[in-house]
Amino acid sequence: YYQPSFISSEGVIKIETLELARKAKQAVLSKKGEDVVILDVRGLSSVTDYYLIASANNTPHLKALATEIQESLEKEGVRSYRVAGSPGSEWVVVDYFDAVIHLFTPNTREYYALEQLWSDAKRVE
Repeated sequence: YYQPSFISSEGVIKIETLELARKAKQAVLSKKGEDVVILDVRGLSSVTDYYLIASANNTPHLKALATEIQESLEKEGVRSYRVAGSPGSEWVVVDYFDAVIHLFTPNTREYYALEQLWSDAKRVE
């Protein structure tokens, strides 16, 4: 059994999921990530509550965005469950269970079209 790191050993939530997604968005914006969208997929997905989707200009930028998200959230006491993909694949996923962050290069983002796949999801401001 894995307990997400945003829940303390006493079972107390250290950070709300939406706040986590918003802090990840700020981290992306601080490194000049583009087209940042948070989708509320509660009730639509059995995997997570929120998807954050963002674009990087190139593979080094993609790596910088992923690193910035992880470092920013670790300062809040939150560690990712796992990271999948790589900058070379032009898609990196940083998984926080109830918030999953997808970072793409523009062409890869267009190819996978997650916003279209989750078009029923509400966008979070």
